[in-house]
Amino acid sequence: MLPVWFLVVIFYLNITSRIVFSPLLPVIEGELGLRHGEAGSLFLLIQIGYCLGLLGSGFVASWLNHRRTILVSTTTLGAVLLVMSRSASVTGLRAELVLLGAFAGLYLPSGIATLTGEIRKEHWGKALAIHELAPNLGFVTAPLLAEALLRFLPWRGVLAVLGSLAILMGGIFALAGHGGSRRAEPPRFDTMKQIARDPSFWVIATLFAVSIGSGLGVYTMMPLFLVTEIGLERELANTIAGLSRGPGILLVFFSGLITDRIGHRRALAISLLTMGTFTLLLGVVHGRVITPVLVILQSTSIVCFFPAGFSMLSAMFPPHLRNLAVSMVTIVGSFLGAGAIPPAIGYLAEVSSFSSGLILLGVVTLALLPVLRYGKSSPGMDGKADHPNVPVG
Repeated sequence: MLPVWFLVVIFYLNITSRIVFSPLLPVIEGELGLRHGEAGSLFLLIQIGYCLGLLGSGFVASWLNHRRTILVSTTTLGAVLLVMSRSASVTGLRAELVLLGAFAGLYLPSGIATLTGEIRKEHWGKALAIHELAPNLGFVTAPLLAEALLRFLPWRGVLAVLGSLAILMGGIFALAGHGGSRRAEPPRFDTMKQIARDPSFWVIATLFAVSIGSGLGVYTMMPLFLVTEIGLERELANTIAGLSRGPGILLVFFSGLITDRIGHRRALAISLLTMGTFTLLLGVVHGRVITPVLVILQSTSIVCFFPAGFSMLSAMFPPHLRNLAVSMVTIVGSFLGAGAIPPAIGYLAEVSSFSSGLILLGVVTLALLPVLRYGKSSPGMDGKADHPNVPVG
């Protein structure tokens, strides 16, 4: 299982390098003189790059191979972080954020291909579950790591530390890593068009966009919301944002069992109901005690979506289209959910309040419950179809 742990560390640095801007946002906003909407738009730039990286990953891995693609992703990501730590202008920072997202986006398809190529099929479930620890640990530790480093370093120094670690890990992987010698098949645009013409694709993509927006999108703006609107200290806000993701690490395994027992549509209905309700309450009910409790409940409710979501996605498309459908749904969901929702919340905070953005997102999530009935299943698939354990990074 050693190759798995190599990839877990690389994936952890990959996602932490992107979400670390959330706990750093109050400091960056103050130093660079950004408004809330401008600060939120930084995550849109990362997601634009990330989607471009995902789209291009198949071409890069078909030209190089999966192992070299992972190496390129990790080392160039680290190099961009080092350049960002020396960036002197907001314009330069924005361009570098797009590059950061693009190089980060190269990893996931090749990482999954390398992992499944090195591990026997009967152990894929355990290996993928271990690999999925990386993003969950990233969500928990990024605010805590950032706050610890901010005691000794400016925010640019935090980026330099992460960049150095990424380059170091890339070097270790180049010397001691195994697997990934195969080249990928380049994507075919006619197949992508076939999937995009299917109305079921847009049903599940919309659900993923709202779920990722309620999760990663809200997470990226949470410290700013807790500091500016609830009045918490920055250190406490970052601690709450990080620890709120802790219960989800355990719950993700149970949510898969629940999905298998009651079916993906019922599981998704429960997930959307709880997710929308707690997001709505975050915007309605405020207090130094109740708000942190709601943050934890809202963060925990989102974890339940993905096993059921990928199960529904698996049932919608036949096996030969399933992998590409997963990639396309991830791109659309990440771009809208993690890219568009943070700046939207930020701009609403400028004209009204952060709470208004959370209320609107909660209402939209609850309004999507009737959409669940419109997703078709492919022939031979039912509501309890097996689901791929694919991480959303």
